[in-house]
Amino acid sequence: MNYPEKIREQAEAILVRYPEGRERSALLPLLHLVQSHDGYISDDGIAFCAEVLDITKAQVQAVSTFYTMYKREPAGDWLVSVCTNTLCQAKGGQQVFDALSDELDVGHDETTADGKITLEHAECLAACDYAPVVTVNYEFFDDMDEAKSLDLVRELKEGRRPAPSRGAPLCTLREISVQLAGFDEERTAGLEGNAQGDATLAGARLAAEAGITAPSYDPAAPLLAKEPEEAK
Repeated sequence: MNYPEKIREQAEAILVRYPEGRERSALLPLLHLVQSHDGYISDDGIAFCAEVLDITKAQVQAVSTFYTMYKREPAGDWLVSVCTNTLCQAKGGQQVFDALSDELDVGHDETTADGKITLEHAECLAACDYAPVVTVNYEFFDDMDEAKSLDLVRELKEGRRPAPSRGAPLCTLREISVQLAGFDEERTAGLEGNAQGDATLAGARLAAEAGITAPSYDPAAPLLAKEPEEAK
């Protein structure tokens, strides 16, 4: 587990976010952290997380294989995810995936021979109002079709970083993994971009016009209900 000092310092910074006795909750950001270094969840990464949290490697592996954001094989700089769930599928998501698969000569969860691009099906990308959608390292490219998708991956193959429809400028999978571990974006350019779109705001506009607001709440209310006295 020959991780550099910076990774070990970041791991300690992650641990102190959690209350004493709840440190195991740090496993998810720790997995993102080792992925930012290795490019995937390696055996060394699993052993490192187990050591830091004083749990077994089997426990770490069980979590790392449950969530699709953790890659168990080396992934490319660019993770291209194509939504093929209900609405995206109805609007051509599978055709988009097939076109990219032919262009890149890879199938689901496979990486191009040059190690640059990983392609995957995505069950839902939570952007039905922009279907069909493709993401690159979790940044959105909306209202896609086969031609637009091919242009997108060709730009990536040529070393360019096309601008997403919404969200921050593209960064590599390793770079986004650092952010998912809970650390600040280091690029000034990362603060640019637009995180909203007209389709998303349409509901908010209609609610405002109709005078609809969310229910109020008491900010002083405890997050956890008190245990009944008789249960103690």
